[in-house]
Amino acid sequence: MSDDSTLAALRAALDRYVDPYLGETLGAAQAVRSVEPRGAGYVARIALGFPVGGYEHEFTEGLTAHLRATAIDTPVAVELESDIRAHSVQRQLKPLAGIKNIVAVASGKGGVGKSTVAVNLALAWAAQGARVGLLDADIYGPSQPLMLGLEGQRPSSPDGKTLTPLQSHGVRAMSIGFLVDAEQPMVWRGPMVTQALTQLLSETQWGELDYLVVDMPPGTGDIQLTLSQRVPVSGAVIVTTPQDIALADARKGLRMFEKVSVPVLGIVENMSLHVCSSCGHVDHIFGAGGGARMASQYGTTLLGELPLDAHIREETDGGRPTVVAAPDTPRGRAYFEMARRTAGALARRARDRSSVFPKIVVEES
Repeated sequence: MSDDSTLAALRAALDRYVDPYLGETLGAAQAVRSVEPRGAGYVARIALGFPVGGYEHEFTEGLTAHLRATAIDTPVAVELESDIRAHSVQRQLKPLAGIKNIVAVASGKGGVGKSTVAVNLALAWAAQGARVGLLDADIYGPSQPLMLGLEGQRPSSPDGKTLTPLQSHGVRAMSIGFLVDAEQPMVWRGPMVTQALTQLLSETQWGELDYLVVDMPPGTGDIQLTLSQRVPVSGAVIVTTPQDIALADARKGLRMFEKVSVPVLGIVENMSLHVCSSCGHVDHIFGAGGGARMASQYGTTLLGELPLDAHIREETDGGRPTVVAAPDTPRGRAYFEMARRTAGALARRARDRSSVFPKIVVEES
């Protein structure tokens, strides 16, 4: 076989490889940027639409097995990189300047671990190489200051009009909890809450971000609906537990996003299983398979099944969530895999094309 035909066969085989997190072929994703001879083999430069930090070894193993199955035994080195793009938002809104994607983390009810999922999602993306911000949108019960180890700290305002977000573990964060006393109750009506949150979003100097994770208030009332209509969201993640009562409320959250044309990236089943710290016995305390059934019913993706573990509570209460405190443990890896599946689901979404169209200004002559 000639060099040209070998290169053509290799390129075709690369295009047919289905990345497990992207959920589509490299060809469909236009991810194969170049294939060039190097020494006795080839080097392939691959650009995926999600953070790839820590993923190169796993990706190369899967790709190598695929090439062997297609009878290509030429040595291929892989150069893996990220190409995170801005994705489309609700039709009546425009993406915020400098922020490629806003991802809302929501639940139909409280107590399902939504904020724990949100903070670990943001931290996992940052650890995988993305530029990430986290907006705590739970005005009545802000928990991110505690989870990020930022309690008692206040953001600065260099110009008296905007706020500089605080930083923790590589993530830029903003919360109403940074601006009020921790024990002060927020006795605000709905319009005040939505105004405060839109101000926190638009008047914070986020800088350039690949992802801004919004930890939404629990529930599906007026506040949540108004925020979903005002904030340009690229995708939403629904957090639930396996039990039927939580799933019933999670379905309401999913329906809410459908009404405002926000795509649901998938379902995260939190507290999915408990592993006994003494004997290792696995117990599904809240039931099993609820998240998978819901994802199948609504044609979306099950992004992760996260464990119920006392260490997770201790780590978040201590200001070092699991992704930071124990990244190499099974519970830590579960969060990293959930984050990569979420980013992969977003990468499949339609891209925002507003930046490629010229701005037309009509002036009177």
